[in-house]
Amino acid sequence: MKIIDASVRTFWYTTHEETDSDGHAHPGPARRVKKALLTLTCEDGTSGHAFGSPEQLRPHLLERFIRPVVLDQDALARERLWQDLAHWQRGSGGQLSDRTLAIVDCALWDLAGHLLKAPVYKIIGSYRDKVPAYGSIMCGDELEGGLATPEDYGGFAEKLVARGYQAIKLHTWMPPVRWSPNIEMDLKACSAVREAVGPKFPLMLDAYHWYSREEAYELGKGLEALNFTWIEEVMDEQSMSSYAWLTQELKIPVIGPESMGGKYKHRAEWIKAGACDILRTGVEDVGGITPALKTMHLAESFGMNCEVHGHGAENLAISAATKNCRWYERGLLHPFLDYDACPEYLNRIPDPMDEEGFVWLSQEPGLGEDINFEYIDANLAE
Repeated sequence: MKIIDASVRTFWYTTHEETDSDGHAHPGPARRVKKALLTLTCEDGTSGHAFGSPEQLRPHLLERFIRPVVLDQDALARERLWQDLAHWQRGSGGQLSDRTLAIVDCALWDLAGHLLKAPVYKIIGSYRDKVPAYGSIMCGDELEGGLATPEDYGGFAEKLVARGYQAIKLHTWMPPVRWSPNIEMDLKACSAVREAVGPKFPLMLDAYHWYSREEAYELGKGLEALNFTWIEEVMDEQSMSSYAWLTQELKIPVIGPESMGGKYKHRAEWIKAGACDILRTGVEDVGGITPALKTMHLAESFGMNCEVHGHGAENLAISAATKNCRWYERGLLHPFLDYDACPEYLNRIPDPMDEEGFVWLSQEPGLGEDINFEYIDANLAE
């Protein structure tokens, strides 16, 4: 079955989040923003879809790279099409990002699921039908009653446990919060959450990403005393040697890399260098479901877990399809936001969680996103 069309619809929807000057999400007043939907269509009319930002699916990328690679090609040749698109990155002058690769790859997997009439995670070869979730808390802020104090974190953690989450990850304060970064405050928040949830409940920390080695060591030793499960991205990941040093110095597991490029090949270098105890991947981080699975199998061959960064149907699918992923990251969460509220462009959220903290996989074909096409077509951006 050949792909005969690749198109993008850009539309408006309402969000209750805003982004600060350093790119972190926080609660904010309702506002209208743009989102994009890539659709790949086969000759029999079957389609696959994936969401992204309008910048990641701008017309130049669609016409210059995406369409030439996928049109008139076998819809099930995902590996070849991903390799062909990835090959264009060097010649694109840096315009063809891993995020764009990920959107195309997800649309190909969704298309395959619809053609084969099966969920993506089962096409991959499912390991489980439900995944335990950890609640991933937003970065700290200065909002009264939000995440402004260690006590705010402790109180919110109690609510997350009551909701059913089986673990919690904190993101603490980062600029532009006026007094951040601050290791003492980070550890106070972690201590407040530990006191709130008890001594054995799994906790993780994703703190300020540019601490020095000495600061990262101090923070890590504090987390060891609090019996945390892992420490994440506390230094610039461009310095792999710093992470190799930190992994040797700490007893608490170090996880990474998250934000660095290089797909599965760079993550192989982290394993070789001993720069992490737990490998990190994510569909958006490494260029799609296809390379994320390569990363997870790479980690498995070294006896390592590989935890998935990010939420959504695509990250849920790979979390369910592999044995060496312990959690699904559900969030980002904040006292002022209702994560379970369905966005306008969907008919239901892709990762509903039960009272015991498990996210069950959709049994619908493809990635399982129930897209509200009527809403999208009625709110197209010019």
